[in-house]
Amino acid sequence: MPRFTHPRLDDVPLDLALHALADPNRLGMIARLAATEQLSCTGAAPCDSIPKSTLSNHLKLLRAAGLIETKQAGREMINTLRRAEFDQRFPGLLDAVLANNLY
Repeated sequence: MPRFTHPRLDDVPLDLALHALADPNRLGMIARLAATEQLSCTGAAPCDSIPKSTLSNHLKLLRAAGLIETKQAGREMINTLRRAEFDQRFPGLLDAVLANNLY
């Protein structure tokens, strides 16, 4: 059973959060998660052309930045946006980024 590391948001620096949101693919993933309650790992991808290893790396960076939480449900890995916690740590950041999302 995979174990995922989910940091306390108090331990996440602003530069790590901004780095995670700077990539168009990761930003697209966050936008999809913001529009729904939860998605599988493959459902979080903005397009099917992302290799599985690249998708895995994007998800790892999003987890490290405190943006998502990943849980195993059977054979699927389900991702949820840690919106309330992230908004409390960085008020308005996610709203501003998503409002200007072109992806």
